[in-house]
Amino acid sequence: MTDYIMTARAISNGAFTDDAAENVTFIAMPDAAPAPFTPADASPSADAWLQQLIDDTPKQTDGTGVERGDVLIFIHGYNNDISVVIERHRILKRDLPAHGFVGTIVSFDWPCGDTALAYFPDRVKAKKTAFALVSDGIRRLAQGQVRFDCDLNVHLLAHSTGAYVVQEAFDDADDRPAIQAANWTVSQIAFISADLAARSLVAGDSETESIFGHCVRLTNYANAFDQVLQISNVKRAGIEPRVGRVGLPDAAPTTAVNVDCSSYYRQVASKRATGAAAIAASHSWQFGDPVFTEDLAQTLNGDLDRSAISTRVRGESANRFILFPPAGA
Repeated sequence: MTDYIMTARAISNGAFTDDAAENVTFIAMPDAAPAPFTPADASPSADAWLQQLIDDTPKQTDGTGVERGDVLIFIHGYNNDISVVIERHRILKRDLPAHGFVGTIVSFDWPCGDTALAYFPDRVKAKKTAFALVSDGIRRLAQGQVRFDCDLNVHLLAHSTGAYVVQEAFDDADDRPAIQAANWTVSQIAFISADLAARSLVAGDSETESIFGHCVRLTNYANAFDQVLQISNVKRAGIEPRVGRVGLPDAAPTTAVNVDCSSYYRQVASKRATGAAAIAASHSWQFGDPVFTEDLAQTLNGDLDRSAISTRVRGESANRFILFPPAGA
C-alpha cells in the first residue's frame, strides 16, 4: 500500500521547509515507511505519480454500469507539521475503508508552521499555495481520467484552515481562463472544524460562489464546543463567527448540508481528552472517531440521500441534520 501526498512546501538542504514552493512535489511512499515524508520519497514525475495512483485506485461499477474510482483529497489545517499531516492521512486511510468507502486517500500538504502563534502567517501561506490544489491536484486528476481512460470521482475533505485553502483555490481558479476551460468539478466537499466566516457560505457570496459552482454537494460538520475556533473568534474581535462552530447560515445554497455534531461531541467525543489537550481535541476530534467516519463514508459513497444516512437525524430544516451515536456506540 502507498501513501500519496502532494506537497507545496519548499525544499532546502534535502528537507521540506515551512516555506512555499514554486512547484508541487508528488510523494508516493510505502505506508509502512516512518513519518515524516522527505524529498527522497518523491515520484520520478507527476505523470508517473498519477499513473500509479490511478492504477492503485479500486474500481467499482455504479448503478448505470459505469466503472469508476473514488479519490478523496485531504487538506489539513494550520499549525500542522509534516508528522501530523501523515498521521491524520493514515488515520483516514485506515478508518474510511472500514466504514465502506472504497477509494484512494491523497493529502494536499501546504506549508504551515508548527505553533499556534503562526496563525496569521499560515493564512498567508495558505492563500499563496491554494491554487496548486486545483492546478496540480483536482485538474490533474480530471485530465488523467481522459489520458488513462478511467472515470474518477474526486472528493475533498478540508480541516480547519484547509477550508480557507479550498475557498482561495476555487476562487483563484475561476479567475484564470486556462482553468475555466477545463472540467474540474468535484463530487463531495466536506468541511470539518472549518475556519471560514459563516456569512461567506450564503448563496451568491463572492468568496465562496466558486466552491458551490464546482461541487455536487458540500457538507459542513459543525461543533459549537470547538474551543480553537472560539479563540480565533477572539482574534477577529468576535465579529466573524466561524462556520465550523456555528454552522451554515440559513441562506446557504440548497446543495449545502449542515451536520451539527455538538451534542455528540459533548456526550461522547469530549470525554477522550482532558486539560490543555481538550482544547486541541475539540478542533480535531473527528480523526479516529467511528461515528463521524461512518457519516463521512456514507456521504462520500453518495448512494444514499442525505436524509437516509444512518448516523444522523433531521434537524429543523431539510438541509440540517444532527450527528448522533447509533445503537451500541
